[in-house]
Amino acid sequence: MRQWYSHQGHQKITSEEKNTVTTMTELSPTAGKNSQDIQGDEKLSPRKAPGICSTRYGIAFMVHLCNFIIMAQNIIMNITMVAMVNSTTHQPSFNDSTEGLPIDSFGDPNNSPKSLPAGAPVYDWNPQIQGIIFSAINYGMILTLAPSGYLAGRVGTKRVVGAALLGSSLLVLFTPLAADFGLVFLTATRILQGMSLGLGYGGQFAIWERWSPPHERSRLCGVAISGLLLGTSIAILLGGIISQTLGWPFVFYIFGGFGCVCFPLWCVLVYDEPIAHPWINITEKEYILSSLAQQVSSTKQPLPIKAMVRSLPLWSMCVCCFSHQWLINVITIYAPTYISSVFNIDIRNSGFLSALPFIIAWVVCLLGSYLADFLLTKNFRLVTVRKIATVLGNLPSSTFLLVLPFVASNYIIAVSLLTLSCGLGLLCQPGIYVNALDIAPRHSSFLMGMSRAFAQLSAVLAPTVSGFLLSQDPEFGWRNVFSLSFVINTLGLIFYLIFGKADVQDWAKERKLTHL
Repeated sequence: MRQWYSHQGHQKITSEEKNTVTTMTELSPTAGKNSQDIQGDEKLSPRKAPGICSTRYGIAFMVHLCNFIIMAQNIIMNITMVAMVNSTTHQPSFNDSTEGLPIDSFGDPNNSPKSLPAGAPVYDWNPQIQGIIFSAINYGMILTLAPSGYLAGRVGTKRVVGAALLGSSLLVLFTPLAADFGLVFLTATRILQGMSLGLGYGGQFAIWERWSPPHERSRLCGVAISGLLLGTSIAILLGGIISQTLGWPFVFYIFGGFGCVCFPLWCVLVYDEPIAHPWINITEKEYILSSLAQQVSSTKQPLPIKAMVRSLPLWSMCVCCFSHQWLINVITIYAPTYISSVFNIDIRNSGFLSALPFIIAWVVCLLGSYLADFLLTKNFRLVTVRKIATVLGNLPSSTFLLVLPFVASNYIIAVSLLTLSCGLGLLCQPGIYVNALDIAPRHSSFLMGMSRAFAQLSAVLAPTVSGFLLSQDPEFGWRNVFSLSFVINTLGLIFYLIFGKADVQDWAKERKLTHL
């Protein structure tokens, strides 16, 4: 069979191959059938392409590695804060230290972390200042999440995410020096780091417009995005150990340096599309390009902003992402504090126990993504798979959190519910978080960045509202926090179940140009 592409990269299609493309067009989203009816390998490609050892999975692994690095760099401030201050009553979101960070140091302002390296500087930051430092990175992320998706769609994921990886790594290396310069320098550094992380989070999805066959989107995106969870787990496990043995500045030096080392690998191994990759197998190249023939446009399409604003399927995806992120923020920030206040046991003092929910979430994310693609091969409609994954990632997690205040007499059950709630929440990954690739593949990079920017608002609102509820009602405050989270999560889920779609929307289809 003649190759489809010449050495210069121009497409050559024989009459026989035109018949193949015509057959595929009948299955495409722009033909009579919806894209959600596309099932199985044999309907998408004229030949079987390499599997997990293929180039596209190598790309997924590199994005996984990048996510691992930027998420670890995101949370290390939460881990090192206990060692950076000489007195605090503020409990950070993550802390895995057992030795040298006794429980008393969290509750007694006269106690400070012990057994820390003598050369590590210590600062007099009250809880309010610590809150400013923690939140600064979120404000930076909100600024760049949506624009990063659009930018990556224009100039490519390789450039945008590469710049984010290098920028975040350099800023992390600079963080200890910025802390010495003062609060203003440190806050500015954190905001800039948040902007870099926003570029990385929102800009990575454009690569799957040209690398992921429709029936492999869940698993490829799952492999890539699961790096965020693994990065969280490893940072929690190692951050406290490094802080105690070498000093807290070395946590920033090690994770920042690792990012700088991986930056050249990203530049050499990652390409924005199969046709530009110098080492891809020709069979795999034909397989990917043929499966995306009716979804990827060779020309840049303008954003149909008005149609997007009026699109209920798009709004349902954004609202459900927001409600799910509200749940995740409450779980990671307040559920461990609840366990500590009820049982007088701070689970943050156990590195493994703190990392366990994220390790489980990492496994669940990978298995759930593969399960979603498996269901597509068993004649499940695409919209059904997306909604099943979204339900499984929302309802059990929010229910477990709702039940948490009613099992206050049993520590093991409470911690188990917390762990399962966090772990099962990642079943949403092959649901709402990849839905933009279904409803608007040509604009998915912008939409995925925009939906994450909308969801990131929960990182600001959830702690504010939850803190208000806890301060207003000491007796039933926790029950109110978890009940509100359940209600918000359920409403977002219902909205998505009613209006969510998985077929390409009319406003997302390629516009035909009339030639004279």
